[in-house]
Amino acid sequence: MRIDKYLWCVRYYKTRNMVTEACKKNQVTVNGQVSKPSKEVFPTDKITFRKDQITYIITVLDIPQNRVGAKLVDIYRKDETPAEAFEHLDMIRLSKEHYRKTGTGRPTKKDRRDIDDYGNDFIDEEDELD
Repeated sequence: MRIDKYLWCVRYYKTRNMVTEACKKNQVTVNGQVSKPSKEVFPTDKITFRKDQITYIITVLDIPQNRVGAKLVDIYRKDETPAEAFEHLDMIRLSKEHYRKTGTGRPTKKDRRDIDDYGNDFIDEEDELD
């Protein structure tokens, strides 16, 4: 089975076109060699690919006939991705929240307009009183 079809069948990518693009960017390797989308995959092959800032390492156990359900994916692959990779992604998400929480810091364009409108409401009331 082709590498692009295999990664699509075991649900790592949503479309085969996404796998093809990853192969063209040299993000997918089979047994340590950069692969094209048409590279054939066999059981016991080790596939390494980068997706969403995580380097996944999987071993092919069996070849599926077509796209499989999420519960059946473990029959066809063994995930050897280290847990540190997922922890690193969590740390990146937490660090982004640390620097600026939503609603704090410099006002957005909408916030600025709301502030201006708030001040204009008081000015209009004073004009009416005069």
